[in-house]
Amino acid sequence: MSAIGVIATLRVQPGKEEAFEAVFAELAAAVRADEPGNSYYRLFRTGEASVYKVMECYDDDAAVVAHRASNHFRDLSAKLGPCLAGAPEIERLSAA
Repeated sequence: MSAIGVIATLRVQPGKEEAFEAVFAELAAAVRADEPGNSYYRLFRTGEASVYKVMECYDDDAAVVAHRASNHFRDLSAKLGPCLAGAPEIERLSAA
């Protein structure tokens, strides 16, 4: 089993940061509570205004698929969408 890392860069529309952070907090809590294959899921602010990074770590590909297919991810991503200024940039990493 090899861990999979994901770094998602999210650009938020100016003025919508507070709403974005509130919905993301709900999503992070749901991931931690309902996804045993996820060991890390956290939002970080960058030095650039309205730009965030999400750092994620999964046990395997099945855990990544389960995350994306989960009801909480689909439902809360729909709420995050109106806050975003574009599509997320996703970087996938493999553990050494």
